[in-house]
Amino acid sequence: MARIRVLVVDDHRIFAESLAAALAAEPDVDVSAAGSGPAALRALERAAAEGRGYDVLLVDAELGVLATGGAHAVPGTRQEGAGVVDGISLVAGVSSGRPAVRSVVLAEKDDPRAAARALQAGASGWVAKDCSLQRLLAVIRGVLRDETHLPPALLTGVLRELTAARKHRTESERLVESLTPREREVLRCMVAGLGRKAVADRLFLSPHTVRTHMQNVLGKLGVHSTLAAVALARRAGVGPAEHPLGDVVERGGQLAQ
Repeated sequence: MARIRVLVVDDHRIFAESLAAALAAEPDVDVSAAGSGPAALRALERAAAEGRGYDVLLVDAELGVLATGGAHAVPGTRQEGAGVVDGISLVAGVSSGRPAVRSVVLAEKDDPRAAARALQAGASGWVAKDCSLQRLLAVIRGVLRDETHLPPALLTGVLRELTAARKHRTESERLVESLTPREREVLRCMVAGLGRKAVADRLFLSPHTVRTHMQNVLGKLGVHSTLAAVALARRAGVGPAEHPLGDVVERGGQLAQ
């Protein structure tokens, strides 16, 4: 009998241990639990190194809230640097680095926006924490057949959110296309976190010229800060320039080095 390896990721210890115990009673399921995003990543690495990788990740939608006092950790923030990874970020990282692993998000409440974000991050399912064990097992087995599982009550809301996200992406792509090739290079450097001097060194331009390009980028994108420009660029699918060399510093919405 082929066995399904499941990793439960939840910082509510009692829930995680109870769910793991219930799943372990199934004859074809091997299950482990992790209490945080970093712990889950370490478990995935160990399992892969031992040649017995996990098949399905069950991730708490509220992962990280306990450790951050009620707020999700945001990639690139001090919270994340301190070892906190929220559920959606974990799903995105696993989807990117270990595409064979299927992720299912466990949620205490229906939230179309959060469910849409989870699907965009690479999740294969969104399931209520209070669903029956048989329902959860059906979802686990279904995602391994490349199925996507959503509660029927969420479907309309999730489709609306995904449509809106696509509309925003299309508008962002149009704005990025209005940039000159040089301005796009500068934008990619901004996405990589480079400050004005680092961009100048990289592109063999003067800091004054780079500042002008950055101001033109902000103007054409219709934003007033570097952070807003980077967010728009990411929506449009703009990746960072390779080998970042420095940091962006922003004071009062103005570019600085």
